[in-house]
Amino acid sequence: MRSIKKSFGATRALSGVTIDLFAGEVHALLGENGAGKSTLINILGGIVQPDSGSILIGGQTLASFQGVPAARKQGIAVIHQEIVLVPHLPVAENIYLGREPITRIGLKDTKAIHQQAAEIVETLGLDLDVTRPVGELSTAQQQMVEIVKAISVNARIVVMDEPTSSLSLPEVTRLFEIIRRLKENGVGVIYISHRLDEIFEISDRVTVIRDGTYIGTKLTSETSPEELVKMMVGRSLSALYSRNFRPRGKPLLLVKGLSKRGAFENISFSVHQGEVLGFAGLVGAGRSEIMASLFGADDFDHGSISLAGRQVRFRNTEQAIQNGLAMVTEDRKRTGLVLSNSVGFNLTLPALPSLMSGPLVDSRRKNQMIDRFVGQLNIKTKSAWAPVSSLSGGNQQKVVVAKWLAINPKILILDEPTRGVDVGAKHDIYSTIDELAREGLGVLLVSSELEEILNLCDRVCVVRKGRIVKTLTREELSQETIMRYAAGAQTRGDRI
Repeated sequence: MRSIKKSFGATRALSGVTIDLFAGEVHALLGENGAGKSTLINILGGIVQPDSGSILIGGQTLASFQGVPAARKQGIAVIHQEIVLVPHLPVAENIYLGREPITRIGLKDTKAIHQQAAEIVETLGLDLDVTRPVGELSTAQQQMVEIVKAISVNARIVVMDEPTSSLSLPEVTRLFEIIRRLKENGVGVIYISHRLDEIFEISDRVTVIRDGTYIGTKLTSETSPEELVKMMVGRSLSALYSRNFRPRGKPLLLVKGLSKRGAFENISFSVHQGEVLGFAGLVGAGRSEIMASLFGADDFDHGSISLAGRQVRFRNTEQAIQNGLAMVTEDRKRTGLVLSNSVGFNLTLPALPSLMSGPLVDSRRKNQMIDRFVGQLNIKTKSAWAPVSSLSGGNQQKVVVAKWLAINPKILILDEPTRGVDVGAKHDIYSTIDELAREGLGVLLVSSELEEILNLCDRVCVVRKGRIVKTLTREELSQETIMRYAAGAQTRGDRI
């Protein structure tokens, strides 16, 4: 792709970006949310038309692709970050949707579809039932269906946009095996991820773009995380985590013997003022289910919850909010935001009761609240009244955090708060977590990114198969120790 330019109205999305890809190569594309990565791959995939520039495939120059079928005809398959599958259709029919084999009389050949889908799933070594409706699968399994769907078109170029955002460690390992197999078959892969460890494990080269501008391309073996972060944001990696550890205060939350059949069992822990308590574990370990029960979004069977010395049991989230709990959920688009509404609407929604003046909302106080948190979390938006869906993923996540800070909680639950978020937005969120701890809040941090857990948490509860198998102090924390307990490899005699 040579000198690709694209503007949306007055906004310049791409300012002459160039990137190339060799057969059998994994080329990572790196940049903050809003840097122009999605626009670039949408142009490659035929979804968006460039204003200028050219695309060369196998040495043949093309102005651009007029639609997705034209790009697909050139051997390009794009796996988007957002899952776009038909929930009620089986896995097999989703894989071949729009290009189904037909019988001699022109009808859809369901038997051939299921047979071919089963063969490719087996070839890739995946555990997927191709007859099962996609809507019954986990998010991680649906992500794997998207990957199979792209690979099934025998593409020469495969674009993967944040493919591991919903995958567990074993599934990531399987994905990397698939990518290596594609390389061996001469397929070129453009790999987009905010996770630097993945980029260094799987890519051959890295191209960085910032604010729609090409910054540079590096051989992965000849660069470092520090250099790539500086290229992305102009800030060193060491400045990313800004946590200042302080002595914790008095207990805020005490959980004893919390159990829910089929989800978690005998969960006990405490959270103190000014403490960030981490929850580490593999995907599916039960961490999100524990948090949902604490917040009143789900019930539990046995156990007790004490808040500031008073025993509570929240029947719904409204009761939890009234008692000073707030929760940033794992899926911001589904359970964190009203995407059709504005930044200001979303930011003030939980705090509306405190903004009432008689039967009406006090507009002056509401606007002051919006201005305060947009500034405090460095939310990049054209206007407080712009649709929240128009923001980058990182800025959407900041809106979710801001709306809960607006209610002045005592306990803040953060479930995967930086998933799919760029380095710059991560830094802003990390700074906010440190500030909240300094002000005496208790923070519960669920994260699958071990770097976050190691750099932000005072203590860490390791969850495996619905149980806390170990609580580690800061002095005991290491990536190896956390993974040992998360994978069930603790030695005899370990204290639980």
